[in-house]
Amino acid sequence: MSRPALDSHRGSGSTVRLYRRRRPLRRLVLVGGAGATAAALLAASHGVIARSHSFRVPNEASLARLSIPQRIAAIAKSQVGYTTDPSHSYCNKFSAFWAAGDACSNGDTAEQWCADFAAWAWRKAGVPIAYGYDPGEINGAAASFYEWAVANGGWHPATRAYEAAPGDIAVYGLSVGNDPHAAHVAIVIRDLPGPTGPDVVNGDGNLSAFSAVETGGDQRDITVGRRHYPLSGYVSPPT
Repeated sequence: MSRPALDSHRGSGSTVRLYRRRRPLRRLVLVGGAGATAAALLAASHGVIARSHSFRVPNEASLARLSIPQRIAAIAKSQVGYTTDPSHSYCNKFSAFWAAGDACSNGDTAEQWCADFAAWAWRKAGVPIAYGYDPGEINGAAASFYEWAVANGGWHPATRAYEAAPGDIAVYGLSVGNDPHAAHVAIVIRDLPGPTGPDVVNGDGNLSAFSAVETGGDQRDITVGRRHYPLSGYVSPPT
C-alpha cells in the first residue's frame, strides 16, 4: 500500500510530522506528575533496558484465569522495558507482528508504534480486531482506535462519568472531523476514582529510552515539543 501524504503540525516553535493514516504523531515527552518518577524508577529496576525479543507474554495457563481486560493489562505490563533495536530507530517487533512499516535489517519493521503496540496487546489477549486501513479497522494511526470505537459503540469521552477499566485504550490529543487524528494511545492498567488520570503502559514512549514500552502514572496528558495534549477519552475492547 502506498504511503499516505505527510502533514506537519506546528506547536510553540517546533514542528511535529504526522502521517494521517499510516503513522501516529510522535510524542517527545510523556508526562503525568508522578508518572515520570515511576517510569524512571521502573527503568532503573530493570537495569539496562533490553532491546530484544526476550519479553515474553504470560503463559496460556495464567492468562486463562483472567478476563479479557485483565489479560490485556497483564500482557502490556509483561513488555515494560522493551525498546527498539537499533536504539535510535523505530524498528520494533509490534509493528512487525502486523507487517506494518518499513523493513529493518534485524527482521523487525519501523514506524511509530504506540497504536501497533496497543493493537498487538488486544490481539494477544484474544480481542477479535481487524488490522488494516479500511474503514472500521485498527492500524498504526492513534486515531484509528477512536474511529473503531465510534463504529463499534466503545468510545467513552474523558469525563468523571466514566471510570476506565484495565485493558481500555486511552486516547490523547484527539481532533475529530473528516480526517480524525490523535497524538498518542496507551493501555490502561488502573483508573482510580476522582480527578486523577489513569495509570497506563505506553508503547513507543521515551522517558526511559528513545522508543520504549514504559509505565505512566496519573497520565492526564502528554507533551509534544512545548504543546500539551490532554486525555480525550477511552476505547473499550469487546468482551
